[in-house]
Parts: sequence; structure tokens; C-alpha cells
Amino acid sequence: MKLVEAVGKRVEQLLQKRNMKANHLSKSGGIPRSTLSVLIAAKRKAVLLDTVYQICATLDITLYEFFNSPIFDEVTD
Repeated sequence: MKLVEAVGKRVEQLLQKRNMKANHLSKSGGIPRSTLSVLIAAKRKAVLLDTVYQICATLDITLYEFFNSPIFDEVTD
């Protein structure tokens, strides 16, 4: 799995855990809905760390908590 796919899956996982929709994350964090859609669908070759940080800040977790997931063990390149 590519890193962008793992990031998208992690965001989905965190949203499900909090019973939250991407729309709410978008509005709460000031993250464009289109950015979240593209990120979750892994339609880009790269993810900005600023975007991940903004997601973490909105969900009140650290970057460590975000990346400390078995999902990232599956990243191959």
C-alpha cells in the first residue's frame, strides 16, 4: 500500500471511531471538503503534512497518534 492510501484509510478509521462525517471534519477544521475527498480516496501522489496536522488538530490528536497505527506497517513505498 502506498503512503497516500494509508493516510486516507487512517482518516476514515478516525472518522468512524468518532462517528463523524468528513463534512463535519471539513467544517470544524477549515479543511476544504474537496481536499478531504481527494485525500480519503488517495487520488493524489502526495499528502501535505500541513493537511495531516490540521486534521490532527481538529481531532485533538498528535501526529504521533495519527501515524502510530498498524495501517502504516503496510506501507511499501
